[in-house]
Amino acid sequence: MSSTGNLNDKFDTSFVYLFKYIIIGDMAVGKSCLLMQFIDKRFRSKHDVTIGVEFGARIIRIQNVALKLSIWDTAGQESFRSITRSYYRSSAAAIIVYDITKRNSFENVVKWLDDARENGNKQITFLLVGNKNDLEQERQVPFEEAKQFAQDNEIGFMETSAKTNYNVDQMFTKLAEIILFKIQKGIIDPKNESFGVRVGSEYQKYLASQQNDSKQEEKEKNQKIDPQFEGKYVQLNDPAIETKKQKNTSCC
Repeated sequence: MSSTGNLNDKFDTSFVYLFKYIIIGDMAVGKSCLLMQFIDKRFRSKHDVTIGVEFGARIIRIQNVALKLSIWDTAGQESFRSITRSYYRSSAAAIIVYDITKRNSFENVVKWLDDARENGNKQITFLLVGNKNDLEQERQVPFEEAKQFAQDNEIGFMETSAKTNYNVDQMFTKLAEIILFKIQKGIIDPKNESFGVRVGSEYQKYLASQQNDSKQEEKEKNQKIDPQFEGKYVQLNDPAIETKKQKNTSCC
C-alpha cells in the first residue's frame, strides 16, 4: 500500500467529520491519476499499476465545516477484488471510474456497482465518473448513455479529466456535500463508523456553535414575530394588521 498527499492533512485531526471514500473501476482508467490530481494538483501521464490500495487525504470546507476526506484508490485487477471488497463495508462513498475511450471499462461498471452494493453499507453514496474526457476524438462511450445508466441506477454522474483537472475537485466535493446533508438530516449517525464517517477534534466545538446559532435564531424570531400572527401567513395589507394600526394610532 502506498500513499500520496500532504502529511499534515494525513495526520491532522483538526476537522469536524472524516469521510472515507473508495475509488473503484477497471485497471488503467485513471483512478490513481484522479486521486493524485485532487491531493497533489499534479498529473503523470505514466503511472505504475496500483498493487492492493493507495491512500490519500485532504481537508476541505463545505458550509464552513472542516471535512477530512480519506480516499482509498483500489487495484482494478480481478486478483485484488477480494481486497477491494473489504474496503466497501466502511466507506461513505464509492466512486466508480471508467475510461470514455474504452467501451469495455464502461460495460464493466455494472459489475463494480453490484459488487459495491452487495458488500457496502446501506447508506453508501455512489458517483459514476467518466474519465479522460480530454480525449474526445477517441470517445467510445457517449455522455448521454452514461448519464442514462446513472439515472436508471439512481446514482450521480459526471465526466472528468485527470490531465486537465476538469471536474476533479467537483467529484470529491459534491460527494462530501451529499454525505454532510445526510448527517444534518439524521440519515447517517456520524458516530457510527460503519457508515464510513467519524468525528474529529473539532466536533464538539461545531456542535456548540450550531446550538448557539439555533438559540440566536430562535431569539431573533421571537423578537420579530407578534404572537398574534405567529405561524400564520400575513399579507402586507391584511385587514387585521390595518385594524391594529388604527387602534394604536387612535388618540381617543
